[in-house]
Amino acid sequence: MNKVPGSSDAPGVLLVNPWIHDFAAFDYWAKPVGLLLLAALLRSCGARVAYIDCLDRFHPRSTVAGRTKPDGRGPYQKTAIAKPPALAKVPRTWSRYGIRPQWLRRDLARTPKPDLILVTSMMTYWYPGVRETIAELKRAFPDVPLALGGVYATLCPDHARKVSGADLVLSGPGETAVFGLLKEYTGWRVKPDFDPDRLDTYPWPALDLQRRLAYVPLLTGRGCPFRCAYCASFLLEENLRRRSPEAVMEEIRHWHGNFGVRNFAFYDDALLVDAQRHALPLLEKIAASPLELAFHTPNALHVRGIDRQVARMLRRAGFQTIRLGLETTAFEQRSQLDAKVTEMQFRQAVANLKDAGFRASQVGAYLLAGLPGQSFRAVARSIEVVKSAGITPVLAHYSPIPGTRLWPQAVAASPYDIAADPLLTNNAIFPCRRQGFSWQDLSRLKNLCRA
Repeated sequence: MNKVPGSSDAPGVLLVNPWIHDFAAFDYWAKPVGLLLLAALLRSCGARVAYIDCLDRFHPRSTVAGRTKPDGRGPYQKTAIAKPPALAKVPRTWSRYGIRPQWLRRDLARTPKPDLILVTSMMTYWYPGVRETIAELKRAFPDVPLALGGVYATLCPDHARKVSGADLVLSGPGETAVFGLLKEYTGWRVKPDFDPDRLDTYPWPALDLQRRLAYVPLLTGRGCPFRCAYCASFLLEENLRRRSPEAVMEEIRHWHGNFGVRNFAFYDDALLVDAQRHALPLLEKIAASPLELAFHTPNALHVRGIDRQVARMLRRAGFQTIRLGLETTAFEQRSQLDAKVTEMQFRQAVANLKDAGFRASQVGAYLLAGLPGQSFRAVARSIEVVKSAGITPVLAHYSPIPGTRLWPQAVAASPYDIAADPLLTNNAIFPCRRQGFSWQDLSRLKNLCRA
């Protein structure tokens, strides 16, 4: 049966961003861009689209909406729940982050029955929240096919098939797969009006489905040319693809002009790679516009891409939060992790940012803590090197990721059976530390960063 897009018999698709179960979670400019891109593609082809965000900070019953920071970040609603047995001995409170279950049930009761449900996933160790979300969806719509995609589904597909409760697990980008699902489960046939290889032909993510836009995430490209030992970027996006600066600028104007958005967070993994042809033309367009905007880089910038020209343009364009992908200052052992930066390149990049007018509080360097075989002293030394350069050290607890070059070392170093259960890769418990989680060491590292 062929169904005409836009007609009354066009299929209904419910897209859901699931809960997080963890020891800690905070909205650091985090939005389900992939899921909202699918919503935009489906909507552009005539499908009836509904969206529920289980992490919605601005739900009508929310008690945390008023705690939103000027840059758009803020806390999620939080409910203490029982810890999974595998983490029972960790002396921290385990919580569900997001709207309360009864709020979700009311929202589902008001949602027209869909023909297909799509659920996304992020961190592999957040699967308990995904599983609980899917259970609620199955109670509300028991006979509706449900597909799970996203990071967890891509990196741990076998585990997801066993425990998530989804009818189908999709690995990899879902832009083309979703139309095959509609054809299989609803008989609806449509030829999507975009070229999967040309990002400029994609619609913008359907962020207007969010209840409120305190910020907008931006992707000017997908993928990364580096193959860092700890990173899964190449597993999620095999090749680096780019949008044109003109298309990105048009999107920025759209969200600012039509929704009043002032804060934008770049999600790129390789924003400054080949900056002369990509980032700089975009920065020049932003700087030349009369818009008063603030930009943030939570995914980190490649240090060696920050020459004097780039630093000045970042400043002129209105960047407020600069994060550098440094990871460690053990430069002599760098080849074991990546080939991104030398000590000279790091110090020159910091000098360029300072000369451009950035304050120490605006510039932070991510430092990995909890790598296999890494000592407390090594992390402390990296913190001191970053502080001596006059910027802010930002701890990033290492989480082992299946398929990465560091994964075999992580499995060998961990006191937990991380290969059997992604839950045990939770970075909050330092999964590769033989002695297990230590409040004392964590507090000492945080104090070193603050001092």
